[in-house]
Amino acid sequence: MKVENHTEVAQFFLLGLSDDPELQPLLFELFLSMYLVTVLGNLFIILAVSSDVHLHTPMYFFLSNLSFVDICFTSTTVPKMLVNIQAQNKGISYIECLTQVYFFNTFLGMDSFLLTVMAYDRFVAICHPLRYTLIMNPWLCGLLVLMSWIIMLCVSLIHTLLMMGLIFSTSTKIPHFFCELVQVLKVTRSDTLINNIFLYGTAVLIAVFPVFGIIFSYSQIASSLLRMSSTASRYKAFSTCGSHLCVVLLFYGTGLGVYLSSPGTHSSRESSVASVMYIVVTPMLNPFIYSLRNKDVKGGLRRLLSRVAHGSLGTTDLRTKGMYKP
Repeated sequence: MKVENHTEVAQFFLLGLSDDPELQPLLFELFLSMYLVTVLGNLFIILAVSSDVHLHTPMYFFLSNLSFVDICFTSTTVPKMLVNIQAQNKGISYIECLTQVYFFNTFLGMDSFLLTVMAYDRFVAICHPLRYTLIMNPWLCGLLVLMSWIIMLCVSLIHTLLMMGLIFSTSTKIPHFFCELVQVLKVTRSDTLINNIFLYGTAVLIAVFPVFGIIFSYSQIASSLLRMSSTASRYKAFSTCGSHLCVVLLFYGTGLGVYLSSPGTHSSRESSVASVMYIVVTPMLNPFIYSLRNKDVKGGLRRLLSRVAHGSLGTTDLRTKGMYKP
């Protein structure tokens, strides 16, 4: 990255959520608590899915991947913010900023792709139940996740390489609590035409296409449910979608609300506060949504806690032959 005056110690300055010194201890405690809840909650989901044979299905395979991505997603931004608050230092080096942009975009896209894949999984399970095992086989499930990782790692790498050609002032201030790509592009002194074109193309890839994919899947699910004669069958089929639908609405509702809002309506500081919803709050709530609304996950968590209490977690049968039962 080119830096004016060729300073040896090159930094950005993150303005954070508030300049009020009296609010800093409160913000530190609040975000530390939410971060710990996010990590522990999603970690419990991963352990429950991996250690319980009853949860070795495609749906929970994708859920465990989503929980892992949510941990990484939050860990990209919150720890650095906590360090800055504790040290009363708003600085972040250019290398750290580039790294944060890279991983934030990667995990943001992975969240979007995984939610789309999970919607497709529910579509196949409800609309094509007899072919579910054949379609959602281990090879396809692994391929879907692997391709999502490859796409997002490559897209994020291109974003980072394009950023390395930009010129910034030596004391550039970013009106956010982390290095968000859009905010970084606003404070550069270079022409960002190519960056913005690729940014909009990426937005179509990781937001527009997934949203339409999810809408299509649920439209087919709704059509299939309406054709069911039994009310009990409808409820049982839709209950498997309830948790996922709540997470989708929460993730896209908060995320798109931030990025589609008019720049003239909200200040940069207000946009930063709104970003907390999908960056911190949504990953924190996902484990609760799945554990409270899903009987299988609640059962898996109970069995996990029981094994931990009896010290027998290591004796669990983790054979993969039952991993993808319908």
